[in-house]
Amino acid sequence: MEDAFTIAAYVVAGILFILSLGGLSGQESAKRAVWYGIVGMAVAVLATLFGPGSGLWLISLVLIAGGAAVGYRLATRVEMTQMPELVAIMHSLVGLAAVFVGFNADLMINYVGGVYEAQGLVLGAVGADGITAIGLPREVHDGLSAFGQLIAKKSSVEIGILRVELVLGIWIGAVTFTGSVIAYAKLAGTSSRLPFQVDTAARKLPGGHLLNAAAAALSLVLLFVYLGSGGSWALVLLTLAGLFIGYHLIMGIGGADMPVVVSMLNSYSGWAAAAIGFSLGNDLLIVVGALVGSSGAILSYIMCKAMNRSFVSVILGGFGGDQGPAQAIEGEMIAIDADGVAAALEDADSIIIVPGYGMAVAQAQNAVSELTHAMRKAGKTVRFGIHPVAGRLPGHMNVLLAEAKVPYDIVLEMDEINDDFPQTDVVIVIGSNDIVNPAAQEDPNSPIAGMPVLEVWKAKQVFVSKRGQGKGYSGIENPLFFKDNTRMFYGDARESLDKLLRLIK
Repeated sequence: MEDAFTIAAYVVAGILFILSLGGLSGQESAKRAVWYGIVGMAVAVLATLFGPGSGLWLISLVLIAGGAAVGYRLATRVEMTQMPELVAIMHSLVGLAAVFVGFNADLMINYVGGVYEAQGLVLGAVGADGITAIGLPREVHDGLSAFGQLIAKKSSVEIGILRVELVLGIWIGAVTFTGSVIAYAKLAGTSSRLPFQVDTAARKLPGGHLLNAAAAALSLVLLFVYLGSGGSWALVLLTLAGLFIGYHLIMGIGGADMPVVVSMLNSYSGWAAAAIGFSLGNDLLIVVGALVGSSGAILSYIMCKAMNRSFVSVILGGFGGDQGPAQAIEGEMIAIDADGVAAALEDADSIIIVPGYGMAVAQAQNAVSELTHAMRKAGKTVRFGIHPVAGRLPGHMNVLLAEAKVPYDIVLEMDEINDDFPQTDVVIVIGSNDIVNPAAQEDPNSPIAGMPVLEVWKAKQVFVSKRGQGKGYSGIENPLFFKDNTRMFYGDARESLDKLLRLIK
């Protein structure tokens, strides 16, 4: 009866998780999709607490309460600008859990093997009738944990498969753990709470890719050593190799590719969870891990396509390989004040706003929403152009605009709006750099050469809201800022837009 309840609950939870992932693909259904995920997780937790192998209630409840408290604190304190860092550090916890579960599985195999040996039996032996656990006294069998009883019923072949599964879980988890910590540090920068700081530059140890290849080859050798001898020392060394690969792999990737890296690590954490599910014999973990792993891989592919980047190149090489000298930029940045922008908006009929990470940092989405409302009230056509990798994660800008009550129907993706820039009177760029950089099309030596971008420079007038004359997150100069039809609207985005709103209302 307990098994039937658990299986039914896992099916319900699995369906809810699928509905959640599907709903997150649209802004209108996203809120409902989040609730599907919340309910699905609640069902999964309850099924685990009341299903087979349940016990240790006090510890379980304390851990659940502690996790809920931490989650609530993070949810109420973390700003939207910090969401990518939060996602990265959460992935590290999934990886660490996979490592712990894998070692626990190895310890349990050794423990149950010791129990068999004490009874003069061999773990995994199968009798003529095909039944395992031959001759194990009932009281000894019942004294094992639920996981121990599961192992006791396995044949030698099944135990071998379990060893492969736990090795994969440990290795993927180790790579995910250190990789996610480094990704968090690169995204957080000086606000990182880690005892060390990591900048956004791509850095490799002497030997570069050869070190990663050597560590991967060593991991493979250690896998066969572990399967052959069952020695836990091989598992420890394999874990260290995985930890090094995760560290060195992500350190070698530049900050501009961090959105791809975060989604890739999301995929890794899913496969690590699936490996845990196989090790524990938990069907729901397998299903959920496969969902997360595959969706993360698909998202990484979509982002690489949006950036015209090879996924393998991103992972192995990082952002910006060896290019020739960049084209010289002619002209100068010309500043404009709020009065000049207000006058241009008053004369304009069509306006496109392109938000970026700077809008998120300044928390200017509400000011942008007010500006949009004022312009539309004046009879002007206002739309938004969203690049697939604007911000630090896909959908980052969409979430901020939805939070500020910007109508969904005027928020358009890059492919939907790019052809309209030549017929647009005014484009306002708020805190964007690489996604509006014409060097992607004009300079074959640029690190972002070939990357699809929003072609804002084709509009009649472009106003760029920017704090100063810096090069932005990726450190690449933007020729857009020097073009004749571009004016720089310097200052904090929210403060600048507040000044603008006072002039046009």
